[in-house]
Amino acid sequence: MTDVKSAIIVEQHLPYPLEAVWRMLSEPVLLANWLMPTDFKPVLGHRFTFMTKPVGDWDGTIRCEVLEIVPPRRLRYSWIGGLASNAGYGSRLDSIVTWSLSPQDGGTLLQMEHAGFGPDNAVAFNAMKSGWRQIVTRIETLLGESV
Repeated sequence: MTDVKSAIIVEQHLPYPLEAVWRMLSEPVLLANWLMPTDFKPVLGHRFTFMTKPVGDWDGTIRCEVLEIVPPRRLRYSWIGGLASNAGYGSRLDSIVTWSLSPQDGGTLLQMEHAGFGPDNAVAFNAMKSGWRQIVTRIETLLGESV
């Protein structure tokens, strides 16, 4: 794992099968339900975007690329957004998001790591730290609604 000062790490046991959790991470329609609108495809090297609220000079586009995909265990993608001309939230962020899944006690252990925050990303780090925890809770809620 990466140094906690430059990474957000969230771990949560979900009482759902590994395959169901994997679908939430890898099917574009489901992914858009708990994160942001996207043109994601679970294909190594696929470039995709997430769209969020614009901030300052930044148009809100997060540019990503699938760096690793090992169904149904691991998904890793780049996460590049913001602009150097923005201070605070919306500043340039060149980072990596990694999702890891493992079967555990009648469910799945979900681990998410968002790594690569630098000194200029302190505002984003603090905002996204609680945001990622809420997102994992949203995944669990949506899984509960689908069974």
